[in-house]
Amino acid sequence: MAGQKNIAHKILIVDDDQDDRGFLADALLEIDPCIEIFELEDGISLMSSLLDNAEIPDIIFLDINMPGKDGLQCLKEIKMQDGDLKRVKIIMLSTSSDPEDIETAHEFGASFYAVKPSSFDVMKLFLTEVMNMDWSLENRRQFRLI
Repeated sequence: MAGQKNIAHKILIVDDDQDDRGFLADALLEIDPCIEIFELEDGISLMSSLLDNAEIPDIIFLDINMPGKDGLQCLKEIKMQDGDLKRVKIIMLSTSSDPEDIETAHEFGASFYAVKPSSFDVMKLFLTEVMNMDWSLENRRQFRLI
């Protein structure tokens, strides 16, 4: 139907580094200009937004190392909720490649874990894979994507 807008994915980026949020948002918009992107700078804002807001994003890209409340604390709290919030897809996207962080993210219920790509092209390849993923076939053997 003419004039009908495609349904956009709602993506939430949570990272205390403004440059990292912008880098991720720019790459997402190059992949799909119809994506709705929301940004938050810390875990406290994230939890407040999720618990106060009836609209739940399709995917949350969540950094681990943030002041106030880190990403792993937020992940654990989100997965303890009831309803749709508990089922939101959460991708831990961090500079940390520490096996302990990766295992903790897995145990707390993250959908996937990825180390932040340093180049824009690698970020776009990673995000293309994420956005085209068949979530019904989640494969925990591939829990770490990058």
